[in-house]
Amino acid sequence: MSSYRRIAVIDVGKTNAKLVVVDAVTGTEVASRSTRNSVVEEGPYPHYDVEALWGFFAESLAGFARSPGFDAISVTAHGASAALLGENGLAMPVIDYEYNYPDEVRAAYKALRPDFSETRSPFLSGGLNVGAQIHYQKTQFPEQFGKVRSIVTYAQYWVWRLTGVAVNEVTSLGCHTDLWNPELGEYSSLVDKLGLRPLMAPTRSAFDKIGDLRLPLARQTGIDGAVPVYCGIHDSNATLLPHLISRKSPFAVVSTGTWVVSFAVGGRLGQLDPARDTLANVDAFGKAVPSARFMGGREFDILTGGNPSEPGAEALDGVIRDQFMILPSVVQGSGPYPAREAILLNGKSRSVAEQSAAASLYTALMTNICLELIGAAGPTIVEGPFARNRTYLSALKSLTDREVIALPGSTGTSLGAAMLAGAECSMEPAIEEVVPLGDAFDVYAQNWLANLRSQ
Repeated sequence: MSSYRRIAVIDVGKTNAKLVVVDAVTGTEVASRSTRNSVVEEGPYPHYDVEALWGFFAESLAGFARSPGFDAISVTAHGASAALLGENGLAMPVIDYEYNYPDEVRAAYKALRPDFSETRSPFLSGGLNVGAQIHYQKTQFPEQFGKVRSIVTYAQYWVWRLTGVAVNEVTSLGCHTDLWNPELGEYSSLVDKLGLRPLMAPTRSAFDKIGDLRLPLARQTGIDGAVPVYCGIHDSNATLLPHLISRKSPFAVVSTGTWVVSFAVGGRLGQLDPARDTLANVDAFGKAVPSARFMGGREFDILTGGNPSEPGAEALDGVIRDQFMILPSVVQGSGPYPAREAILLNGKSRSVAEQSAAASLYTALMTNICLELIGAAGPTIVEGPFARNRTYLSALKSLTDREVIALPGSTGTSLGAAMLAGAECSMEPAIEEVVPLGDAFDVYAQNWLANLRSQ
């Protein structure tokens, strides 16, 4: 039982950032504010506008201190990012992980990085491997890198802004960084190859209290008394945490947003394929979890023009009847088919509803491939935006032939982060039972796979 009434959660996603307040007894959000997470193109390389985010968080903390109030702070953030701290702040900007480095830099890094058997981290595009980011920053900007005094993972950067204490945490270190050996629970050989060990901040548990909110910030936000700040957690692992505590293995969790990240608790760690974007994430307790991912939210937005509609039965039936389908990959460089270019079959002159239906079926088919690759078994829990997509859910039910549980609320990451400070694991009710699509979709799925193999 938490000793706090309400817990403020800083939640930094790739596309949006938000500050929420979670009731510690019910586990529900009682207040929320959000903003876009923008990328600054000027400077040495594209980077996150951390000062704009900090201004948003400080203003929101001040507002929530007045109402509804909070007694503790926790943090969750997207992976594939690290902050390089100097004497009095950032030594270098926090690089956007989608930035692509010159080919010669990428080749040099590939020759340095450890084998997949050591890190369970595949070689990914751009800066999706944090090791690739740091190698780029160190080799291309040696003067600026020489001013680095400490390296922290991204969620813990915000903990540092709040407390002044620099730490690292394993869910972010274990998120395809190349810097972590998940089976031994220690840094990989890359840390010493890059000469980073003296710079890596101490590693702490996600559940640890790191310090109190710095006094100047507390005064700025109008807070009386000490406000403890907890270590924080990688966002997809925050989504996983409530289920680790409340469910028995085996089960799968599909965390949806810009990325669709699938976790197979009780899955196959030894059969991961680095060429297909399967990997080991590390959960809040330090245990390796077979995982797979693709940029499903981004792909869905592209396919629907950012304006999807819920397709009716007529539109869905038409898509299945006419075999209007999308073959991967809409976004290349990651996912189970990273090198393939998307192909639309029978897609001419389609309505908005039909485009949405085909996009939903595509994301379900891709999710199923990911789940198969990591040996998922038991019920599949879907969280985030796709948990409100009935076509996606029904298709996934048909494809897996297992129970699909849809949790459509936005509290997955926030609840998981709040649980670090002792919030109760109170899961929201699922939407009504997910029913599979009919036999015609089974044929559609078989044809999708056949077309995929023939390309």
